[in-house]
Amino acid sequence: MANQNKLLIPNGTEAVFAEYTDQEVEEYKGNPFIEALPPIFSKEQAIDKLAHYPTFDRAERNLDSHIRLHLIQRLFQYYQPTFHTLDLESRVSRMIRMGYVHRNPLKPEFINVLKGNYQYIKNGIVDMSESISNKNTSSAMTILGPSGLGKSRMINVILSTMPQVVVHSRYKNSDFNMYQLTWLKIDCSFDGNIKGICIDAFRSIDSKLGTNYYKKFGSARQPIASMQPALAQMLQVHGVGLLVIDEVQSLSVAKSGGAEKVMNFFHYLANVGIPILLIGTPKALPYLRGDFRQARRGSSQGDLIMKRMEKDLNWDLIIEGMWDYQWVRKPTLLTEELNESLYLQSGGITDIAIKLFFMTQVRAISSGKEELTPALINKVAKENLQLIQPMIKAINSGDIKAISRYEDITPIDIEGFISQESNSVAMTQKIKELQQAKKKQEKGWKENIREQAILNLIELDVEPRKAKKFVESVIIQYGQGLDVKEIVKESFKLSIIEEDNPPPSKKSKKIELQNKHDLRVIVSEGKTVGLSAHEVLKEKGIIKVIEDDSFSVG
Repeated sequence: MANQNKLLIPNGTEAVFAEYTDQEVEEYKGNPFIEALPPIFSKEQAIDKLAHYPTFDRAERNLDSHIRLHLIQRLFQYYQPTFHTLDLESRVSRMIRMGYVHRNPLKPEFINVLKGNYQYIKNGIVDMSESISNKNTSSAMTILGPSGLGKSRMINVILSTMPQVVVHSRYKNSDFNMYQLTWLKIDCSFDGNIKGICIDAFRSIDSKLGTNYYKKFGSARQPIASMQPALAQMLQVHGVGLLVIDEVQSLSVAKSGGAEKVMNFFHYLANVGIPILLIGTPKALPYLRGDFRQARRGSSQGDLIMKRMEKDLNWDLIIEGMWDYQWVRKPTLLTEELNESLYLQSGGITDIAIKLFFMTQVRAISSGKEELTPALINKVAKENLQLIQPMIKAINSGDIKAISRYEDITPIDIEGFISQESNSVAMTQKIKELQQAKKKQEKGWKENIREQAILNLIELDVEPRKAKKFVESVIIQYGQGLDVKEIVKESFKLSIIEEDNPPPSKKSKKIELQNKHDLRVIVSEGKTVGLSAHEVLKEKGIIKVIEDDSFSVG
């Protein structure tokens, strides 16, 4: 399938041309729906297809903080398949193929089913307790567990291993024109109903195939009794291999006409011959009783009840793989203490663990610590996971009654956290810039004030060499606390003190002013023509023209 040519369906989505492969399983032979699927994966092949490791370069750790805050978001691309993932991939593979066994588009039985569905649509009514296909072929499965355990992510990764839309044109030298939807996934809207599922399904099919089923069958005025057979027909016509309905706990029993009608709707879809996979929290259990449970038994795939991960090989596999992605400048090895902190603070829920690892790195960068520690993990969890702390505490306690009160996890505000920490990084950067500007200001101030003070001292007939020495001594002692006049005043005092108390010296010797570049020579010559020390040094280009002695940070 990887080498298939792709095409864009008008008003629809990207699809691939069917390429048929010979099947080893007898029941799968001669069925274009099955032969167009990717091969059945071994465990090694499944791991290769399901795992996703984002790009990472150690040199990126040296980039600026604000750049690394963007790079860390690659963590959300990371996916490490576990034993549960491989188990579910195998179940889904079997469900899809077995669902196609009795829906071979080349056999008369398939056409008869389409004709039967058409009659239901024409009549505008359907008996939900009956099925028009062989009940023994119905296939259904449920995945239940609290939010955040990775149910949706797991099924999305599995479904991504096969093209969603396959275009058939010829099969074994015979014309065979058909669009095949290998899977269709619908997310139940909050407080939705059965009618909403049908409408979302029509819209989804239209978006993939460029059809107009929503316009034909999805009007709010259409009764649910006519929507259901229309949906079943569309699923059959386009060879849907698996119908996935996620967040089923969001269905409103009241709006759907009661739990029995919800159950009958799922039962009807399963018995139409379309394999159906329901995903939700334990709140969905009331919908899945009675006959639908019997339908799931007949599928032989069983249900998958997900709980928080034990701290075992599966957990270590995920955390060890994730730990390689450190963008802090002082990366650490994964210790048992670090692993334990992540486990306790996330309650063994991988979605929370990855987000906590992400937030801890962001905090380490924004604070300038640049290192991950158990204390930092605990601190970030305490400050930013407050809303889910009661649930985490209940999970860690193992108290079933307490856990039941927290089936759904309050979403973690990642965007708000990033925004807050980005502001911290920006402020840190601004402080550094201000510090640099202040140093530059101080340097400029010293140069400016120093030159003016020296010139004023020279005007007072202080020897230039001594004027420089006195000024520097005063600046060192008082810093920026004095202005030019005060520095000149203090420096002149030093010159008087030194004149009154000359340092002991060897035999005095008159200095011949021979060097024409000597400041003393230049000033002396300037005085002979009536120029001040400032004027003559300015004329010679020795001092800078100072127009403004004030400095400010721009």
